[in-house]
Parts: sequence; C-alpha cells; structure tokens
Amino acid sequence: MAQSDSVNDANVLENITEILDGLSKEVQELYAFRDLYFENNSLELAAEKNKYVEEKKNLLVEKFESIDVDTQVPFSLRAQFLLLKGRCYNISTTYDARASQCLSKAVKLNPHLVDAWNELGECYWKNMNVKDAKASFEGALKHERNRLSLRCLSIILRQESSGKKRSEAVSLILKSVELAKEAVSQDIKDGVSWAVLGNAYLCQFFTVAQDPATLKLCLSAYKQAWLDPVAKGQPDLYYNKGIALKYEENYDEALENFDYACRLDPPWQPPQTERTKLVQYLTDTNDLVRTRGKLKAKRFAQMVQSLDKKMLDVYGPGNFHTFGTRRNVVLEYSRLDALVEGANEGKVVLGRVVGSIHNGNAVPFTFAIVDESKECVCVTVYNWADGRGAIIGDCVAIPEPNLRVHKLDSKLATYNFKSIRLDNPMLLLINGKRVGRNQFACTRVSSTYEIH
Repeated sequence: MAQSDSVNDANVLENITEILDGLSKEVQELYAFRDLYFENNSLELAAEKNKYVEEKKNLLVEKFESIDVDTQVPFSLRAQFLLLKGRCYNISTTYDARASQCLSKAVKLNPHLVDAWNELGECYWKNMNVKDAKASFEGALKHERNRLSLRCLSIILRQESSGKKRSEAVSLILKSVELAKEAVSQDIKDGVSWAVLGNAYLCQFFTVAQDPATLKLCLSAYKQAWLDPVAKGQPDLYYNKGIALKYEENYDEALENFDYACRLDPPWQPPQTERTKLVQYLTDTNDLVRTRGKLKAKRFAQMVQSLDKKMLDVYGPGNFHTFGTRRNVVLEYSRLDALVEGANEGKVVLGRVVGSIHNGNAVPFTFAIVDESKECVCVTVYNWADGRGAIIGDCVAIPEPNLRVHKLDSKLATYNFKSIRLDNPMLLLINGKRVGRNQFACTRVSSTYEIH
C-alpha cells in the first residue's frame, strides 16, 4: 500500500509539473504578445492593444482559477504557481488586487523567489504604493543583484528626489544613475534598462550639472534602447527622448518622437500635451521673430538707433573673460546678420528686446532681440530663476553667441527662425549690468511611464 501511495504521489507531482510548465509557457507567450505587439501588428491597431491583451489574459486566468492551489498543488510548487498566477493578473496596465494577493503569498512561501519580489514591486507601483514597491525591489536585491530590481529602484530614487533640497536631490540622482548603469551591465542587450539609464542621465543633466556630454550620454542610451524590439515598442522611450531632444533644441526630431509616442499609445496624454505645447511654442517664437515683436515702425527705429555700444567697453581690448574652458578671451562686436551658424568665438552681439514668449514650463526663458542690422533673432536662456528675465526695451549683450537655424515645414509644424542659446544667464549683460548669481537656478525635469 505504501509503495502504491508513493507511485500515486509521483504521478500527481509529474502531472502538476507538466501543467505548471504549460502555464509558464502561456504566461511567457502572453507577455511576448504585449511586449512585441508592434513587431506583429501595425500602428493602426495601437488603440486595440490593451483590449487584445486583456482578452488573452482573461482566457489564461480561467485556467489558473480552475486549479485550487491548496488542494491540487504540492507545497513545494505553490510559490512558483502563485508567481505565475500573479504575473498573469499583473500584465494589465492598471492595478489588479488579485495580483498582489498571489504575489504576497508567493514571497511568504519562498522568500528567495526574486521574480516574485520584483513582480510584487511592480504591482505595488501600479497602485501608487511607492514605499512597499521600493521594499519589494530591495527585498529581491537581498537575494540576487538583478537588472529589473536595479532599474526600478533607479526610477524610484529619481521620483524621491523631487521636492528635496538640491544636495539631497543630487545624491539621489547620482545613485539612480549608478543603479541604472549596473542594470545595463547585467545585460547590455536589454533595451528597457538602457531606456532607464537614458532617463537617469536626463535628470542628471538638469539636476546635477548641465554638461552637454551628459545629454549626449542620455541620447546615446536611448539609441541603444531602440535596438531592442521590446523597448522599441514602448511609448515612454519616444516620449522621454522627445523631452531630451526638446532641451537640446532639436525641435523637429522632438516633435517626431512625441508624435510617435502618441501613435503607439493613443489614450496616453503626456506626449499629446508635450507635442501640443511644443508646436505652440515654436509657432509663437516663429511669429515673434518674423514680426519683430509687432512693434510700430517708429518705436522699432528708436529702439535700434538708441543702442549704445559703450556698454560693451567691458568686453573691449585688454578686458579678458572666461567662458567654460576658454580663458583670456577678448570679445569683438558683431552684428546679428554677420553671425555664422554654430559657435561665434571672440564675438559679442548687442540688441534690444522686442518681445518674449510665455512658456508654460518657464524653461527656457525665450525672447527676441534686434540690432542695427534690423535682423531679429530668438534667444533661449536656461537656468534663469523664476520671475527673472529680460523685458521689452532692455539692451542685451550676448558674448560668444552660438547661432542655430530652426526650419521645418511638415504636418506637425511650420517654422523658420534663428536662435541663440545660453545655458548660463550670468554670461548676459542687461542694460550694462551683469546678471547676478542669485538669478541662476537649475532646471528640474522628470520622466514618466517607466515601470511596466
């Protein structure tokens, strides 16, 4: 009799193991259907994606719920079964309480089950329970250094940096970057980890130091992410890349990325909002430059004629200045129409402000200037503290202007104007006075939609 019971137990274990293997394969196929949806479906079917995923999920849920874990699954396999069941519930974009119930039981039965800790963390995240989400990812890392926990903690640290004192925020952002780097090192082909690293670099650029090299690292990470079919189909990659390109003032590509994010996830509002705001900003800037602030001819002439080059004496021969790594620079006056596209080293322009753009983000502070050539050029200044800026009639001197031509004629937007960008407002001279250090303030940005 004992031998017969042993054989029956072995048969039961073998049967349930086969069932679990089958369910595991179906869960993997469900996630592959979601993650590689646009590898197999056209963008025209983007709006149907979540519906199709839910339909497949519900069919698989029926199979899981037909099995009583307490009576049909041996104790040694219950944690794995609950993990699979929790993953099935958790595939939805919104929180499913059934997922957290299954996954909580799974980690209690087997605290060493790293995948269950991570899945539980993502579940908590969907329910806006950041505290327990962080604890879950940290719980996973106690058992194994893995890329999913690392990149999710990287995201959470950046979220926590919001509202902190600058010193605390910088510390959290730098730690976020390190965790994202480690996640990438775990698997350099994982595009989602690359995307998270790109987002971490983007926050570092604005919170820690506005080093152009950091922004290049950010865009390079997004480029690596795009090589992975899973990351390539995620709208957040294009949304966050669009943010980076906007601050780089690569407006045409920024618009394309926002637009593509909209097409990948039609109901998702942030890329629609950013696309609309950027189009409006570019339209307003283009109109400001084209109309030269809509100033009447008489006032325009007076503003141009009243420019006093004497205020540039501070930049004259024998007066040396430092710009970045360039030291002992003597500046020479140049008209706006004489500037070349790109860097104009050793030059300084002087113009009157004819108007400014109200930007909902307050970044950058944008105004337009004209000079004796009657050319009108847009000026974008970053890191200018809220409530600061130049007003109509101000006389502004810009040393070593970096000129850029922005031109696009497409269904997304139409514009054609020149701009000068400044990341440090303290380089400006306004009405003969330098902008004070108290007017310098770092920009803070955030990325969204990162944990799937």
